[in-house]
Amino acid sequence: MNSEKGAPITVIGAGPYGLAVAAHLKAQGIPFRIFGEPMEGWLSHMPKGMYLKSSPFSSFISAPIPGWRLADYRVSEGRASGDERDPVHISEFVRYGLWFQQHWAPELEQVTVRRVETGRGRGFWITLDSGEGFESRAVVLGVGIVRFANVPPVLAHMVDDGLVSHTAEHVDLSGFAGQRVAVVGAGQSALESAALLHESGAQPTVLARAGSLVFGPPPQTERPVERSVRVRLMYPNSLLGDGWPLVACSSGPAVYRHLPDRVRARLLRTILGPYGAWWLRDRVEGRVPVRCGVRIGSAKPDLAGGVLLELEGPDGDRQTLEADHVIAGTGYRVDVDRLELLSAELRREVVKNAGAPRLSADFESSVPGLFFTGLAAAPTFGPLLRFVSGSGFAARRISRADAVAW
Repeated sequence: MNSEKGAPITVIGAGPYGLAVAAHLKAQGIPFRIFGEPMEGWLSHMPKGMYLKSSPFSSFISAPIPGWRLADYRVSEGRASGDERDPVHISEFVRYGLWFQQHWAPELEQVTVRRVETGRGRGFWITLDSGEGFESRAVVLGVGIVRFANVPPVLAHMVDDGLVSHTAEHVDLSGFAGQRVAVVGAGQSALESAALLHESGAQPTVLARAGSLVFGPPPQTERPVERSVRVRLMYPNSLLGDGWPLVACSSGPAVYRHLPDRVRARLLRTILGPYGAWWLRDRVEGRVPVRCGVRIGSAKPDLAGGVLLELEGPDGDRQTLEADHVIAGTGYRVDVDRLELLSAELRREVVKNAGAPRLSADFESSVPGLFFTGLAAAPTFGPLLRFVSGSGFAARRISRADAVAW
């Protein structure tokens, strides 16, 4: 990687992945600057009232030493550490993230990075919204998921008209009270948005291509270690959940990187694919109308100012649905070209696979010194990087690479 002596490493993003990288760089004694609003993606792009899909034991930001997990935060507040049957509310996770930031990245600069471009030497030139510019020997992009929000083409043409939006655009769903809202998708964000809409007085309908909705099973015990030896052998616990496939994804992201492109893409799509958390089932089934096995053939504004959706069933049958608004809970698709803070030259130089950056074992792209972490690294390292529990693997690899170069 590039090594401009005296120049800091720039960490862009102050969510779980950016904060974890900052903490590990600090432990290595590596100079860095970190920019962004702390936990901004969670504060500004997640709905009030939501709970994390991941278990309490897996919902933590990685620190280089013990004592900084969610359970430790709870104890620091004089509360019980919690168990598997206590889903994590977003407000608590945000408070935890701010607590982590105040201890491990108090130097966080709440300034937006306007542009990253090739530097005058071998590094990068960083321009801030404040007008400041400086040299950086390496850049770590921990920009989160919002920039990669995916709205299907059949709906995208109505986004600018305000008739279609993505789940990432809504913090407060109560504004839809009394409205008919079509929620597209069968994953956690779609199903939880539908539940919150219903509980806010809206009239949601879930539209899913899947033949049926899937919900995870509830934990059998309060803690994984309390399960029987037989169950633990058959379905061992991991950061991603129970079962040998999830153990492999949790423990083997470095191996995952060496799989063929097509295999990686299929596993990323199917392992922990669209499903709802166990605690969500009772808030959806029997409460929210669901149409499974349908796809949207066309969508257009109707004369009443809403949206008319033409749905196609598995047997080719067609039906229509009228809605006042459509919310796409259709996930995220990594595309480097959507990162406009990178100069056009840098975006062209990044070698990509289906839009995602190809990364080295240390999360470095084909541009020396330019690192990607979080969701942007999931196509390379697998499902673990879609969850906050992957922050440890990423931060250790990135800080190790920088320590060697330093």
